[in-house]
Amino acid sequence: MIRCLWRDVTAMMITLPHPHISALLKKPLDFIHMIDEIPMGILVLDCDRRVVHLNRFFEALSGVSLERAYGIECHNILRSSACVTNCPILAMNKENPSISCESDMINMDRQKLSIRMTLAPLLDIDGNTTGYIETIEDLRMAETLDPKKSVAFSFANIIGRSPKMEKIFQTLPIFAQSDTSILITGETGTGKDLVAEAIHQTSGRAAGPFVKINCGALPETLLESEIFGHKKGAFTGAVENKPGRFKLAHNGTIFLTEIGDLPLSLQVKLLTFLDDKIIFPLGSTKGFNVNVRIITATHRNLEQMVKDGQFRKDLLFRLNVARIHLPPLREREGDIRLLLDFFFNNYTQQLDKKIKGFSQTAMIKLMSYGYEGNIRELKNIVEYAVNVANSTMIEPDNLPSYLFDQEGQLDSPKPSDPLTGLKNLAHSKPGPIPVENPGKNKNETWSSIQREIIMDALKQANGKKSDAARILGWSRSTLWRKIKQYQIDP
Repeated sequence: MIRCLWRDVTAMMITLPHPHISALLKKPLDFIHMIDEIPMGILVLDCDRRVVHLNRFFEALSGVSLERAYGIECHNILRSSACVTNCPILAMNKENPSISCESDMINMDRQKLSIRMTLAPLLDIDGNTTGYIETIEDLRMAETLDPKKSVAFSFANIIGRSPKMEKIFQTLPIFAQSDTSILITGETGTGKDLVAEAIHQTSGRAAGPFVKINCGALPETLLESEIFGHKKGAFTGAVENKPGRFKLAHNGTIFLTEIGDLPLSLQVKLLTFLDDKIIFPLGSTKGFNVNVRIITATHRNLEQMVKDGQFRKDLLFRLNVARIHLPPLREREGDIRLLLDFFFNNYTQQLDKKIKGFSQTAMIKLMSYGYEGNIRELKNIVEYAVNVANSTMIEPDNLPSYLFDQEGQLDSPKPSDPLTGLKNLAHSKPGPIPVENPGKNKNETWSSIQREIIMDALKQANGKKSDAARILGWSRSTLWRKIKQYQIDP
């Protein structure tokens, strides 16, 4: 039986300050530096498929450090469906010494990522297998560029066709091609995280890691260690060196969300880094250079925080080189219907539900709601409705009950003005989808629904076209054109 020595060798490597590879070039190569510069995840396994080394890219992708992964079986680190159904290593043979397959993995943030894993044996000088090397390629960018998965009126994973969103779509590619610091502002749920990741995935740093830090999720002491790292013995409980998120994001993008919650003491340290690009871990007097692009986001008013002494003015200037403001959903004309259709199609496919669409009354309620939680709230509402619907249409009874509470609506229709909530519905111009007319009990097209809305507005306005146009939020010429188009006899 062949004795496997890889684990012992690698344990010795971790102990050494600078493990190296000899006899390849004139001078020994720094092993850790070499694999850390490769822009894909790398795992080194022993013969028992236990992790003995991993590179910085995999650490950023998975959120798992070498110290935590060392000695753990590979499937407990990757958490991939391929590990459960058919381990690629077990499928290796003499005819197929290396295996490549597309699968997924679940990182420490509980995100499911699409990956391509490739495994090959590591051979000793006698040609015997002494371990395995596994590369992990992030496929999220490839999925974004897949024409089969592309969506009209979108940029990367961001969807919208309102004038405000079209303007943002025009500026994002420009910002993506530079290393300018970007500040993304907007209410909660408007998609700031999606925009930050889209900028990274369409930039020249797409092959590098995208590392996110929530500045409001951790107390100040832990946050400093998480961002900048620490040296062993820097504080009680620091039993090992920690690289920090900035180091993990080397040659990639660091995304600081909720930057308004960053304590003042760390604002000074961040400002220092922006000036000289050098990171000083806790407990260390020796700094190191980090090449990262900074993107920040907040729902707070940083200018007001500067006036209140809660945020440094000089830091705001450094972060606010380019600003992207994401409008709330209530200001994105036509996007509510587009997003409703997008999430409806996604969830009906995921849950394998045979639902044709929203009933007319349910659609009116969804179009008139204010969405204080913006896109995140709309997404949750559609997911809930698709889950609980037990017929071919989504009815008002399938919507969350709080939608019908006055406190839960920002733009709820007034009893004296029943068409107030129809303005957005009248403005949107989607393709035909099946909707149910409770009175006629049959499927109708969008044209027939819009015709009915116009007739209701004319009835409320006693036939006065100028008043009907005002109710619908249209110009008089638009109403005249619609009346002619639908052959309405006022």
